[in-house]
Amino acid sequence: MENYEKVILTDADGVLFNWKYAFDVYAEKRGYVMVDKNVYDIAECYGIPKKEAKRLVRDFNESAAIGYLPPLRDAIHYVKKIHEELGYVFHCITSLSDDENAQRLRTMNLKKLFGETVFEKFTYLDTGADKDEVLEKYRGKDYLWVEDKVENAIAGAKVGLEGAVMKHGFNIHDIEPNGLTGFATWKEIYEYLK
Repeated sequence: MENYEKVILTDADGVLFNWKYAFDVYAEKRGYVMVDKNVYDIAECYGIPKKEAKRLVRDFNESAAIGYLPPLRDAIHYVKKIHEELGYVFHCITSLSDDENAQRLRTMNLKKLFGETVFEKFTYLDTGADKDEVLEKYRGKDYLWVEDKVENAIAGAKVGLEGAVMKHGFNIHDIEPNGLTGFATWKEIYEYLK
């Protein structure tokens, strides 16, 4: 990969943060019971109506909990190595909320876990929003675009980004058929970039 500007575009939830774990704890405390852990869609995962699932996700994303999400797998160690040893900076593109307090909490959480200099730019979209329009601004750049949602990785690939997907049970079978690269850990991404 010839990347003259050392920038990595990355989603946050399911890529840097273990959003699903924290969300499941939040939902369980509110009386929700998971029915299928291997689906991306929260309505299917909890067997609830879509409207209720959207509200629950928005409530969680705008709660204080969003400022204290745990890292995903080995993200802290290897994101820092990619930044410090390989010289990359990160642009975070995340569909969180248009609530400014939620955005501040997300920025605080990212800086607390990964350090003050790793992230050069933060782009916040509303809960569940598509990323196509934001990714269009990066058209023609040879950046790695790390996502967990296959549709968003494909949207990046359509504008010339290198679509990479963080592997989870819900997406593992959709990565290769869509011409994307899958990674199980940030260590794998680090080794790929070296």
